[in-house]
Amino acid sequence: MIPEQIKREVDWLRAEIRRHDLLYYQEDRPEISDAEYDRLFDRLVELEKQYPELLTPDSPTQRVGAAPSEKFEPVRHALPMLSLAKVTSVGEFREFHRRVESILANEGGRIQYTAEPKFDGLAVELIYENGIFITGSTRGDGIIGENITSNLKTLKSIPLRLSGDKIPPLIEIRGEVIINKSAFHKMNEERRHNGEEEFANPRNAAAGSIRQLDPKITAGRPLRFVAYGTGRVEGMLLSGHFETMMLVRSFGFKIADDLTICSTPQEVENYYAMMATRRDDLDYEIDGIVVKVNNYAQQQALGELSRSPRWAVAWKFLPEQAITKVRDIVVQVGRTGILTPVANLEPVRVGGVIVSRATLHNEDELRRKDVRIGDTVIVQRAGDVIPEIVKVLPENRPEGLAPFSMPKVCPECQAPTVRLEGEAATRCVNPYCPAQLLEKITHFASKGAMDIDGLGYKTIAMLIEKGFVKDVADLFEIPKHKDKILELERTGEKWFSNLEKALENAKSRPLKNIIFALGIRNVGEHLAGVLAKTYGSIDNLQKQTIETLTQTDEVGPIVAESIVSFFSNRHTADILEKLKKVGVVFPIEEKPSGKGKFAGKTFVVTGTLDKYSRKEAELEIEKRGGKVTSSVSSKTDYVVVGADPGSKYDKAMKLGITILSEAEFTRLLLEND
Repeated sequence: MIPEQIKREVDWLRAEIRRHDLLYYQEDRPEISDAEYDRLFDRLVELEKQYPELLTPDSPTQRVGAAPSEKFEPVRHALPMLSLAKVTSVGEFREFHRRVESILANEGGRIQYTAEPKFDGLAVELIYENGIFITGSTRGDGIIGENITSNLKTLKSIPLRLSGDKIPPLIEIRGEVIINKSAFHKMNEERRHNGEEEFANPRNAAAGSIRQLDPKITAGRPLRFVAYGTGRVEGMLLSGHFETMMLVRSFGFKIADDLTICSTPQEVENYYAMMATRRDDLDYEIDGIVVKVNNYAQQQALGELSRSPRWAVAWKFLPEQAITKVRDIVVQVGRTGILTPVANLEPVRVGGVIVSRATLHNEDELRRKDVRIGDTVIVQRAGDVIPEIVKVLPENRPEGLAPFSMPKVCPECQAPTVRLEGEAATRCVNPYCPAQLLEKITHFASKGAMDIDGLGYKTIAMLIEKGFVKDVADLFEIPKHKDKILELERTGEKWFSNLEKALENAKSRPLKNIIFALGIRNVGEHLAGVLAKTYGSIDNLQKQTIETLTQTDEVGPIVAESIVSFFSNRHTADILEKLKKVGVVFPIEEKPSGKGKFAGKTFVVTGTLDKYSRKEAELEIEKRGGKVTSSVSSKTDYVVVGADPGSKYDKAMKLGITILSEAEFTRLLLEND
């Protein structure tokens, strides 16, 4: 029997990883370092291996990466842009080499590796047909990216036409969009001079710049493209990675200056040590090296896992560390009222960046590390914004330092705080708390919610400070204050006109987006969709009890309690009424009729389909009265399988559930239609 504590930890890890995926990949504002993210991910992998019953198909460990935002048109990669498994020590690299040797034992031939720097930028794919640049996209989730062709065409490091005589009819070039350190510092100086917000680091600046809706903004940023590999290549036979990269360079692309062939594992280890020594002297950010089996025939023999190839690995550098002191510990309040302790540090340079803050996450983490005001601590940074405190140096602790205690009242509104049983978080329970207001409104306006473009974090903070916005419904009253708002900084006629259009469009959002926008605790974007389909209207959802909600697929008692608590709050009723008065339409969506040839049948869709996106396949099923779930169980009738199906396929086979190929699924759709 699995201990409840383990189940709670797994649930927390998954939720936390998904949140950081969203912050990192979609919002370009990460909260934790790469090293800390890796530690969360590794812990989840460890627990899922130890308790395989807890493994679910939608776990972050089963994904290649984070899903794309919906700013740009989606682009499906012909070959998945897989992530790389990582190693962080000589021992782990040698274990990787041992596995490669073992699998290739009967293949013959010498094993050679290529080694090159691991650039810290945004991965993209460029498609060339007959030498002409046709389409450019972000990596996205590895299967589907975003079409950013217009933006990529502004980069002078990306040739619009390939150079040379031997041009293949089709080639996909993959690489990283980066900003050099020197260009980054110059850009930030200019932004500082113009009174604009500075970028946190080159990686975030590159990611934010390449994903602008206006290509003119992208063109004004010092972006560079560095190629690291290819996807499909037609009309050419290539034997290995190094040969391919020499060809790519001949086409007019920049590749890593330090790309090399290593004939032995020792040469790879020497290369790693050399790059670790040189990294601070380079004019671009790297966070490790990439090691690949050079020979393509050997790569094919080694194959791939669901998330990563067996023939390559990212050897990450150890996080850079420094010693500093804790000046203070302050408590911040988030959207859902969670209180987060943050250490204010004496400024110290870590990995070329001055850092002065480090999150301590929650009371349990603070107690575990025993961080106190006045302590001397080791901090580390692994290429991201906020560093972490690795440990306290107790030998340097002055006598009399008292342990830090989480406040009994909210530091923002002075309301009582609570810590519920089984949770690590301390919360402010006051729904009117001003600190929560900023986070709630930011969430309400976000893409997956009401999608109010033009309302960034700082703009919302300014509107709250000036008294124009006191709750989410006040956003729709902004047009009444046009003259006064246009007197403020960072505003203008064009911005205001676009904001008015976005506000008008937001008044008719689908029900699932409205439910998500309300910010109900424990209700994410997916679950908001489930609730919208099940109950069909806000009024119906409001009437539900814990007992009725727990009968809904994917809704457990904790989520049910959150929903009931939210709608029983007087403030919620007031806000819903106010939203209706300002013109927000709360749609009534028809429930599935239960009729149709798939009525009573439950489907799971897994893997990559050629003719349908995942959502399109699910819609076809639901139109015919069927039900789609995210996980395979004994209640599943059919599993529709595309390429790289992963663990859902394995589980369906074990349970004897009917497996449908894409062709069989299409035939089933067409029968009797």
